[in-house]
Amino acid sequence: MKILQPLFLLSVLLLADSAKAQQKLTLKDAIQQAVTNYGTVKAKANYANASKAGVTQAKRDYLPNLNIGVQQDYGTVNSQNGPLYGFGGLTAASSGPALDRQNWNAAFGALYLTNVNWDFFAFGRSKEKIKTAQAAAIRDNNDLQQEIFQQKVRVSAAYLNLLAAQRLTASYRNNLNRADTFRQVVASRAKGGLIAGVDSSQANAEISGAKILLTQAVDAEQLQAKNLAVLIGTDGHDFVLDTSFIVQVPPHIMAATTPDGINNHPLLNWYKSRIDVSDRLAAYYKTFNYPVFSLVGVFQTRGSGFNSGYALDQTAYTSSYADGIKPTRSNYLIGVGVTWNLTQPLRISQQVKSQKYISQGLQDEYDQTKLELNAQLNLSNSRIKNALSNYREVPIQIKAASDAWTQKSVLYKNGLSNLVDVTQARYALIRAETDRDIAYNNVWQALLLKAAAEGDFNLFLNEL
Repeated sequence: MKILQPLFLLSVLLLADSAKAQQKLTLKDAIQQAVTNYGTVKAKANYANASKAGVTQAKRDYLPNLNIGVQQDYGTVNSQNGPLYGFGGLTAASSGPALDRQNWNAAFGALYLTNVNWDFFAFGRSKEKIKTAQAAAIRDNNDLQQEIFQQKVRVSAAYLNLLAAQRLTASYRNNLNRADTFRQVVASRAKGGLIAGVDSSQANAEISGAKILLTQAVDAEQLQAKNLAVLIGTDGHDFVLDTSFIVQVPPHIMAATTPDGINNHPLLNWYKSRIDVSDRLAAYYKTFNYPVFSLVGVFQTRGSGFNSGYALDQTAYTSSYADGIKPTRSNYLIGVGVTWNLTQPLRISQQVKSQKYISQGLQDEYDQTKLELNAQLNLSNSRIKNALSNYREVPIQIKAASDAWTQKSVLYKNGLSNLVDVTQARYALIRAETDRDIAYNNVWQALLLKAAAEGDFNLFLNEL
């Protein structure tokens, strides 16, 4: 019992894994997995979130700068009369009397500083920056939505392609079974001397041809399974698909339409938002033509180890750290200023002009995309009519080919027909079966094409 118990548990686990591997994958499940797992969708979701954070950043950029500084130093305070400009902040800010000789008296000093700097008015520059950030956030969100839409269409097309490939594989497997069954009949009749032995050789050749067709169908099925696996973000390729909907025509296929046509297509919305971002950038750049009004406020406290009489008595200082960093003098400053680069308009005018050309280019892309979507919509309507026409003809073709195959098989068994006629009947039957599989699938593919053209995936999804 101790040995059988682990074996039983192992069997249960294996059966559970097998059941999981064979779990039916519906089209809606495949779409959901693709939207959740596909790398490009996840990447664009992160880009959209980054743009949302950019809007918050643009709003907070209007806040005043508030700086707090503390420094404690030790050094000499020799000074000298003369001009000085601190390029890049590379000079020391030592302050003291201008003595007639160098000395190395050193003490501690400290500076405590609070600084406020606020560009409170710049002719709408901050507002335009916020609007630009908001337009970029809308653009990236529309990019995410159109990517999700495209992914749904791609997964649905891959699902239908795999479904068609599986049905074709099944048809070619039936064809092989028919060929094998008929080969057995031919072999029996040849052994009995009722027919020539060459018929048996020809029947064997038909078996080989049927196996080749089946292998090609399996190859095509495996390729479509790989494509679907990549789109839904899984490693498994052994899919059991839902075939319940494919054998019928979508109930409202002829009435399927979107009230606004393609005007709200996710792809067109994304192109519109790209134009909006470019226009907002042009408006933002224009604000750099104008001056900036700033408010500044400074409060500082200093401490020094050098006494007030140090200019007359160079021994009036202390090297005590505590005395040197103790605050003793304070100053404040409040001011309003304006800065205006008078040559800036010469540069900004060309930058604005460049941005307007970009906006026009994006508008041209929008117009071209809309033209292509309209053409695709017209094509989808024609595809639906053609697919429905073929769908109605398929039962007639199947019945005729099946009757011919039955008739020729019976005639051959009774010696009233030859092998060529039977082979031609089998070819006609497999061709009718594959036409049926393709015709059924093409109806749904045509509806998917219409949904993709109108930008409304529910036209397709609601028919499942």
